[in-house]
Amino acid sequence: MSTVPATASVVIVGAGPAGLTAGIALTDAGADVVLLDRLAEGANTSRAAVVHARTLEVLEELGVSAEMREHGIVVPHFVLWDGDKAIARASFEHLPTAYPYTLMIGQETTEAILLARLEKAGGRVLRPYEVTEITGNDTGVTVGYTDAEGNPGSIRADYVIGADGMHSRVRESAGIGFTGAAYPESFVLADVHMAWPDPRTQVSLHLSPEGVTVVAPLPDEQGTRYRVVATVDEAPAEPTLADIQGILDARRPNAGVEVREVLWSSRFRVHHRLADHYRAGRVFLAGDAAHVHSPAGGQGMNTGIQDAALLGSLLGRVLAGSPASLLDSYESTRRPIALGVVTFTDRITRMATLRSRPARAARNLFLGTVTRIPAVRQALAYRLSELAAR
Repeated sequence: MSTVPATASVVIVGAGPAGLTAGIALTDAGADVVLLDRLAEGANTSRAAVVHARTLEVLEELGVSAEMREHGIVVPHFVLWDGDKAIARASFEHLPTAYPYTLMIGQETTEAILLARLEKAGGRVLRPYEVTEITGNDTGVTVGYTDAEGNPGSIRADYVIGADGMHSRVRESAGIGFTGAAYPESFVLADVHMAWPDPRTQVSLHLSPEGVTVVAPLPDEQGTRYRVVATVDEAPAEPTLADIQGILDARRPNAGVEVREVLWSSRFRVHHRLADHYRAGRVFLAGDAAHVHSPAGGQGMNTGIQDAALLGSLLGRVLAGSPASLLDSYESTRRPIALGVVTFTDRITRMATLRSRPARAARNLFLGTVTRIPAVRQALAYRLSELAAR
C-alpha cells in the first residue's frame, strides 16, 4: 500500500474519468497532487460508453484522443425511432471539429487510458482510501481518511476536488446542496452480443410509452457487441437475456432482433440533480458530484471530463502564481453548461415516454417535420456533441 503524504497542493477524491482528468491537468502543470479513491480498483465494466466531439477536443490537449480512437468505434449518425418507424435523423459528419462523430468506448478502457497518462506524468492513485471528513479554513483543507485496514489519517492540501460521484462525501462535507429529484422508473443497463438490424455507424434512441431505450454499438472484433440502456417500471437486479430480448422486441418490433449473450448487466435509478454551487471556499466539485441526469444523449461522463479539464487548468495556473480570483470563473463557466445538460436530457426523457396516443402522434409529426430542415439537424448534432460547451 502506498503511503499518503502529509501535505499536497491538491487532493482529488475519486478516480473516475473526471478525477483522473483533473489529476492529469494538474500534474502536467507541476502541481503536487494526491488522488484518493475508495475502490480497490478502477472500473471493470463499460458503464459510460459515449465520448462526444467536445470531450475528444479537450482530451486531445492531454494527448489521449488518438489512443482512445484506436480502442473505440466511430459512430457518426443518430436516429430517433418510435416502434419500427424512424422519425428523425441527425449526423455529426459535418460538425466544425476534428472529431465529427461520437466515439463508443467502454468506461473501463477510458479510465485505463487516463490512468496510464496520469502515471506517465508522474501521478498515481492511492486505493482503497475512504474519505471520512473534509474541514477547511482560509489557508487550506484537511482531508480525513481511513485506509484498507481501517487506520485513520489525514492530509493537508491547498485545495480539494470532489469527483466522488452522486453520493459525494466531499459535497456533503462542504454543505453544498444537490437540488433535484429521482425519476420514478428504473434503468436497465447491459452489454450484449446480438443480431441488430441497424448499421454499426449509428446510435438508436427509441421512444415508447413503456420507456426510452438506447442501443449503441461497442468495439468488438465480431461486430455484434452493443450497449442497451432502457427505462422500465421496475428493473430486476441483474437483467437476463430474456429481459433484454423482451424490451427490444416490444420497443423495436418486427426488427428480427436476437440477443445471443449478456456480457454483463445491471440496474440503476437515475436522478436529475445539480449542485447549488460548484465551490465552497477551497473545495470544488466536478463530474457526478456536481451534476447527474438522464443517460439520454450520453452526456454525463462527457460533461464531467470537461469540468475537470477546466478546473485542473485553472488550479494549475493559480498554484503557479496567477490570481486566486481566476477560480471564480469555474462555476460561472461550467454550472450553466451542466444546467443546460440536465434540462435537455430531462426533456428528452419526458418526451420519449409520452403515453397518450394523440400526444405521441403530435410529437412524432413535429420531430419528423422540423428535422427535415438541415439547420435543425445540424443544431441537434451540435447540441448532442456538446460543441456548444466551447
